[in-house]
Amino acid sequence: MTKISTLHKRWLKEPAYKKAFEETQIEFEIAKEIIEARMKSGLSQEELATLMETSQSAIARLESGTSLPSMRTLAKFAKATNSQIQVHFKQIKPIKHKAAA
Repeated sequence: MTKISTLHKRWLKEPAYKKAFEETQIEFEIAKEIIEARMKSGLSQEELATLMETSQSAIARLESGTSLPSMRTLAKFAKATNSQIQVHFKQIKPIKHKAAA
């Protein structure tokens, strides 16, 4: 059986897959962080929903990675999971700026 990471590396060589992956990567990174924080806090989706005053289905959508949550939602999530929001920007490759004329 082939590992998904092996398939992912192979598929990244295909331009259409690579483009789709890059366009949705941030949503899935945030979803991954949300799932990990919920699990570390020991909460089920239902328990988290109660603390955030929302529905379990809203939590499932939040964890699906299909959209970007608002900062307000992330703040409610952080409070409910007793966690802290941290934003980091990591340069991927050097940017070449045009010299001012």
